[in-house]
Amino acid sequence: MTQPVDPNEVLMTGENSFIRLSSDGGESLSDRLSHWRVLWCPAGAGHALFIQSEVTGGEFQIYSDNIAVARWLQRTIESVLYPAFGDTTVPVRAADFERQGDPHSTVTELIETDEELIRMAWYDCLPAFVITSPPGTGGREIGVYSTFFPARSAQVSLNDHVAGGSPRKEMRGDRESSSAVLAWSETWVAPRS
Repeated sequence: MTQPVDPNEVLMTGENSFIRLSSDGGESLSDRLSHWRVLWCPAGAGHALFIQSEVTGGEFQIYSDNIAVARWLQRTIESVLYPAFGDTTVPVRAADFERQGDPHSTVTELIETDEELIRMAWYDCLPAFVITSPPGTGGREIGVYSTFFPARSAQVSLNDHVAGGSPRKEMRGDRESSSAVLAWSETWVAPRS
Protein backbone atom coordinates (compact mmCIF):
# COMPACT_ATOMS: atom_id res chain seq x y z
CA MET A 1 0.00 0.00 0.00
CA THR A 2 1.33 3.42 -0.97
CA GLN A 3 1.50 5.96 1.88
CA PRO A 4 0.16 9.40 1.01
CA VAL A 5 2.78 12.19 1.07
CA ASP A 6 1.94 15.81 1.71
CA PRO A 7 2.64 17.66 -1.57
CA ASN A 8 4.16 20.73 0.13
CA GLU A 9 7.74 21.75 0.92
CA VAL A 10 8.77 21.58 4.60
CA LEU A 11 9.74 25.00 6.02
CA MET A 12 10.47 23.99 9.62
CA THR A 13 9.68 21.37 12.21
CA GLY A 14 9.63 21.67 15.98
CA GLU A 15 7.30 23.49 18.38
CA ASN A 16 5.57 26.87 18.58
CA SER A 17 3.82 27.12 21.93
CA PHE A 18 2.11 30.39 22.77
CA ILE A 19 0.46 32.33 25.56
CA ARG A 20 -1.94 35.18 24.94
CA LEU A 21 -3.41 36.73 28.07
CA SER A 22 -6.28 39.15 28.59
CA SER A 23 -6.79 41.48 31.55
CA ASP A 24 -10.32 42.51 30.54
CA GLY A 25 -12.18 39.21 30.22
CA GLY A 26 -11.06 38.52 26.66
CA GLU A 27 -11.93 41.85 25.02
CA SER A 28 -8.26 42.58 24.26
CA LEU A 29 -4.85 41.00 24.76
CA SER A 30 -2.48 42.35 27.42
CA ASP A 31 0.30 39.82 26.78
CA ARG A 32 1.44 37.95 23.68
CA LEU A 33 4.27 35.39 23.75
CA SER A 34 5.37 33.08 20.95
CA HIS A 35 7.91 30.43 22.00
CA TRP A 36 9.75 28.37 19.39
CA ARG A 37 11.79 25.19 19.74
CA VAL A 38 13.09 24.62 16.21
CA LEU A 39 14.44 21.17 15.47
CA TRP A 40 15.14 22.04 11.84
CA CYS A 41 14.76 24.95 9.47
CA PRO A 42 17.02 26.35 6.71
CA ALA A 43 18.72 28.58 9.35
CA GLY A 44 19.50 25.64 11.64
CA ALA A 45 18.09 24.60 15.01
CA GLY A 46 17.48 26.60 18.17
CA HIS A 47 14.99 28.48 20.31
CA ALA A 48 13.34 31.88 20.12
CA LEU A 49 10.86 33.85 22.21
CA PHE A 50 8.91 36.79 20.84
CA ILE A 51 7.22 38.72 23.66
CA GLN A 52 5.09 41.82 24.07
CA SER A 53 3.73 41.92 27.60
CA GLU A 54 2.94 43.99 30.64
CA VAL A 55 6.05 42.39 32.19
CA THR A 56 8.17 44.07 29.46
CA GLY A 57 6.34 47.38 29.85
CA GLY A 58 4.48 46.66 26.63
CA GLU A 59 7.70 46.61 24.62
CA PHE A 60 8.38 43.96 21.96
CA GLN A 61 11.45 41.91 22.85
CA ILE A 62 13.18 38.91 21.27
CA TYR A 63 15.26 36.23 23.00
CA SER A 64 17.14 33.44 21.22
CA ASP A 65 20.06 31.04 21.37
CA ASN A 66 20.44 31.24 17.56
CA ILE A 67 19.96 34.69 16.01
CA ALA A 68 19.78 33.24 12.50
CA VAL A 69 16.81 31.06 13.51
CA ALA A 70 15.03 34.00 15.19
CA ARG A 71 15.43 36.20 12.11
CA TRP A 72 14.34 33.36 9.79
CA LEU A 73 11.21 32.83 11.91
CA GLN A 74 10.45 36.55 11.76
CA ARG A 75 10.77 36.76 7.98
CA THR A 76 9.01 33.47 7.20
CA ILE A 77 6.33 32.69 9.82
CA GLU A 78 5.99 35.32 12.57
CA SER A 79 5.37 38.09 10.02
CA VAL A 80 2.36 36.03 8.85
CA LEU A 81 1.07 35.14 12.33
CA TYR A 82 1.50 38.54 14.00
CA PRO A 83 3.15 41.20 11.79
CA ALA A 84 4.49 43.21 14.76
CA PHE A 85 6.73 40.23 15.64
CA GLY A 86 8.23 40.43 12.14
CA ASP A 87 10.14 43.65 12.94
CA THR A 88 13.79 42.67 12.35
CA THR A 89 15.09 46.03 13.65
CA VAL A 90 14.41 44.83 17.23
CA PRO A 91 17.66 43.43 18.69
CA VAL A 92 17.86 39.77 19.68
CA ARG A 93 18.90 39.11 23.29
CA ALA A 94 21.05 36.04 23.90
CA ALA A 95 19.32 33.55 26.21
CA ASP A 96 19.33 29.96 27.43
CA PHE A 97 16.16 27.88 27.13
CA GLU A 98 14.93 24.97 29.25
CA ARG A 99 11.65 23.07 29.55
CA GLN A 100 10.29 21.35 32.66
CA GLY A 101 7.17 19.22 33.23
CA ASP A 102 4.48 17.78 30.96
CA PRO A 103 0.85 18.48 30.02
CA HIS A 104 -0.47 16.14 32.75
CA SER A 105 0.59 18.69 35.38
CA THR A 106 2.45 21.88 34.45
CA VAL A 107 4.80 22.69 31.58
CA THR A 108 7.26 25.49 32.26
CA GLU A 109 9.55 27.10 29.71
CA LEU A 110 12.46 29.01 31.26
CA ILE A 111 14.21 31.71 29.21
CA GLU A 112 17.27 33.11 30.99
CA THR A 113 19.79 35.87 30.33
CA ASP A 114 22.42 37.25 32.72
CA GLU A 115 19.84 39.70 34.14
CA GLU A 116 16.43 38.22 33.32
CA LEU A 117 14.44 35.05 33.94
CA ILE A 118 11.20 34.64 32.01
CA ARG A 119 8.87 31.83 33.08
CA MET A 120 6.04 30.67 30.85
CA ALA A 121 3.73 28.11 32.46
CA TRP A 122 0.78 26.14 31.05
CA TYR A 123 -1.42 24.02 33.32
CA ASP A 124 -4.89 22.47 33.60
CA CYS A 125 -4.66 21.26 29.99
CA LEU A 126 -7.62 20.13 27.90
CA PRO A 127 -7.48 16.98 25.74
CA ALA A 128 -5.00 17.21 22.87
CA PHE A 129 -6.00 17.43 19.22
CA VAL A 130 -4.26 17.87 15.86
CA ILE A 131 -4.52 21.04 13.77
CA THR A 132 -4.40 20.47 10.01
CA SER A 133 -4.09 23.73 8.05
CA PRO A 134 -2.58 23.21 4.58
CA PRO A 135 -1.41 26.26 2.60
CA GLY A 136 -4.36 28.42 1.59
CA THR A 137 -6.31 27.82 4.82
CA GLY A 138 -7.60 31.14 6.13
CA GLY A 139 -5.92 32.94 3.25
CA ARG A 140 -2.38 32.07 4.45
CA GLU A 141 0.16 31.08 1.81
CA ILE A 142 1.89 28.74 4.28
CA GLY A 143 0.37 25.86 6.21
CA VAL A 144 0.87 24.11 9.53
CA TYR A 145 0.25 20.72 11.12
CA SER A 146 0.49 20.62 14.90
CA THR A 147 -0.56 18.79 18.06
CA PHE A 148 -2.33 21.24 20.39
CA PHE A 149 -2.47 20.87 24.16
CA PRO A 150 -4.70 23.85 25.13
CA ALA A 151 -4.29 25.11 28.70
CA ARG A 152 -7.17 26.51 30.73
CA SER A 153 -4.61 28.36 32.85
CA ALA A 154 -1.24 29.98 32.17
CA GLN A 155 1.18 32.33 33.84
CA VAL A 156 3.95 34.61 32.60
CA SER A 157 6.62 36.25 34.74
CA LEU A 158 9.79 38.27 34.22
CA ASN A 159 12.00 38.07 37.30
CA ASP A 160 9.55 38.90 40.13
CA HIS A 161 6.95 40.65 37.95
CA VAL A 162 3.94 38.41 37.14
CA ALA A 163 1.49 39.29 34.36
CA GLY A 164 -2.04 39.74 35.66
CA GLY A 165 -4.00 38.46 32.66
CA SER A 166 -5.62 35.09 31.97
CA PRO A 167 -6.07 32.95 28.86
CA ARG A 168 -9.39 33.30 27.11
CA LYS A 169 -11.51 30.40 25.92
CA GLU A 170 -11.47 29.73 22.18
CA MET A 171 -12.86 27.13 19.81
CA ARG A 172 -10.73 25.42 17.15
CA GLY A 173 -13.27 23.83 14.87
CA ASP A 174 -15.43 21.71 17.20
CA ARG A 175 -12.71 21.45 19.89
CA GLU A 176 -12.53 23.48 23.08
CA SER A 177 -9.26 25.39 23.18
CA SER A 178 -7.76 28.52 24.68
CA SER A 179 -5.34 31.34 23.94
CA ALA A 180 -2.56 29.44 25.77
CA VAL A 181 -1.46 26.35 23.86
CA LEU A 182 1.44 23.93 23.88
CA ALA A 183 1.85 23.42 20.12
CA TRP A 184 4.15 20.42 19.76
CA SER A 185 5.14 18.18 16.85
CA GLU A 186 4.61 21.21 14.64
CA THR A 187 5.59 21.36 10.97
CA TRP A 188 5.18 24.43 8.75
CA VAL A 189 4.92 23.93 5.00
CA ALA A 190 4.73 25.96 1.78
CA PRO A 191 3.67 25.02 -1.73
CA ARG A 192 6.52 23.47 -3.72
CA SER A 193 7.97 25.81 -6.32
